Amino acid sequence: MEKLQYISQGDTKEEQELNIRKALDHGVKWVQVRWKNAPERELTGLCEIAKQLCSEYEAVSIINDNVQLAKEIDADGVHLGLNDGSVIEARLVLGEHKIIGGTANTIADVLQRMHEPCNYIGLGPLRFTATKEKLSPVLGFEGYQKIIDHLKERSLEIPKIFAIGSVTLEDIVPLQQIGIYGISVSGEITKQPSIINTLKKVMIYNCQ
Repeated sequence: MEKLQYISQGDTKEEQELNIRKALDHGVKWVQVRWKNAPERELTGLCEIAKQLCSEYEAVSIINDNVQLAKEIDADGVHLGLNDGSVIEARLVLGEHKIIGGTANTIADVLQRMHEPCNYIGLGPLRFTATKEKLSPVLGFEGYQKIIDHLKERSLEIPKIFAIGSVTLEDIVPLQQIGIYGISVSGEITKQPSIINTLKKVMIYNCQ
């Protein structure tokens, strides 16, 4: 599983598509299409385009929240927020071979996601982020460490956890030292897609 996920940004379908194209052009191999409050038809059109582009670039396409849409366009999977329905129900709709990710903010959320189970967990936010309207309590590095320690103390296998919430290049090493698997990035890549190669190199180097 890739360690870098791009969460799409943009206020219009055109902006979203352009940002996704730029991210793929610069080497992203995993795109989560996220466009809150979008008109249904435009969202469907964007997701269809994203799925096609990801196929061309041999990248993974994930749809935020919308299980039925993910099934309709045969996306690679779906990412579910804490209030976006059951992972178990999504699995029944999408099948065993699709990727299902789930958001978490607390240790209880993480344990729930592990039990459901989902393929990866988006845990955060690391710090304040303007991309979320209803932001969960900020974790900071200390919050991530406490959750990983809790799992280790109970001899539980550490799941594939992605840090989310204004994650920057400088955060990668400390996050991976804690035991975080990967990162989900939105703003940094949207503003400067050329940073993708550096992000990937730091993650690969730190894993060796």
